[in-house]
Amino acid sequence: MLAAALAAHLPDPSHLHHGLLLTGQERAQPSDAMRRGRARDFGIAVGILSPGAGNAITDVPGVLVGQVTLHEGESIHTGVTAILPHGGNLFRDKVPGAIYVANGFGKLTGISQVRELGTIETPVLLTGTLSVARAADALISYMIELPGNEQVRSINPVVGETNDGRLSDIRARPIRPEHVFDAIRNARSGPVEEGAVGAGAGTVAFGFKGGIGTASRRLPPQMGGWTVGALVQTNFGGVLRIAGAPVGIELGRYYLRERLAGEGSPPGPSDGSCMIVIATDAPVDAPNLERLAVRAFMGMARTGAAGSNGSGDYVIAFSTHPGLRSGPDGAARERQAPLPTGELSPLFLAAIEAAEEAIYNSLFAAESVVGVRGSVEALPLKETLEILRRHRIIEN
Repeated sequence: MLAAALAAHLPDPSHLHHGLLLTGQERAQPSDAMRRGRARDFGIAVGILSPGAGNAITDVPGVLVGQVTLHEGESIHTGVTAILPHGGNLFRDKVPGAIYVANGFGKLTGISQVRELGTIETPVLLTGTLSVARAADALISYMIELPGNEQVRSINPVVGETNDGRLSDIRARPIRPEHVFDAIRNARSGPVEEGAVGAGAGTVAFGFKGGIGTASRRLPPQMGGWTVGALVQTNFGGVLRIAGAPVGIELGRYYLRERLAGEGSPPGPSDGSCMIVIATDAPVDAPNLERLAVRAFMGMARTGAAGSNGSGDYVIAFSTHPGLRSGPDGAARERQAPLPTGELSPLFLAAIEAAEEAIYNSLFAAESVVGVRGSVEALPLKETLEILRRHRIIEN
């Protein structure tokens, strides 16, 4: 049975770090003289709202994140990131959810049913493009073996992707069922590993190493005290701006630079994709979760995204509020009226700020990676911080 297989594939805890499993060659140490970290570690404060305790999507009560990372020599840099709205049986205790598509050049399973019914009934998985089908099949296997799902004959797995084929041998499709099982079973609250980990192991953003990033915002009590968290898988391009500063331009690496200079070269870093997952504990129903998802793209736009033809850009949003859940277990709870639309605006701003900061965190945390088609350097910290000081974004 699958339960035995799951137990057999749980990794040795000594190899785990916040749900991260390193297989094959360990990640190279950062080449920068400065230690990598998060945007706030360097004095970069985004927006006007305060972050949650951990400044992560796991600040939303009940949300768990697990990751499995595959770094094998220079050929494989990929993985799985699992986001769980809660730790129970999601099929029996579904959460309200929505998916917004800014550009549909991507592969996202489960989208039609989420849009039709407004619920999410599985963990949300992120991985590499050609591994979506394998991850979805494993997710179905995981769900049908859960106690209480013995008679289930339909599961709607939600699996998103970005294309990590520049750094990883994407055609090898290395994701196996045990990687999915491990990511889900090792999901936890608290700190989330960022950078070149999980589904972000082989991604590229703005021409630099991208990856997984997360952030959160907590509204003050007079605005409901709700939390909004974002987790991103960055693999897109454009003209990088950090808190308004033209970092990409001053670093000399940005979309269309060569063409604007009349060099006739390829268009530069623009294509790719971005997956954004938004979670909140506010009682927000499916139609308004889609409106919340739209605002997350405003955060992405603030970073200088070009929204190119080949960039598949999606937001998956859900509410963890127990009073809005459905299914056999969820329906038994006391029902909660959704927030009126007039009270959503602070949540919209929270989604914008959290998504923007999560993207920066993915860049600041990521380390340089040597891959199957060459290397991708991490965002240069020293030069970037000098630019931010010059534009008075940071003080020291």
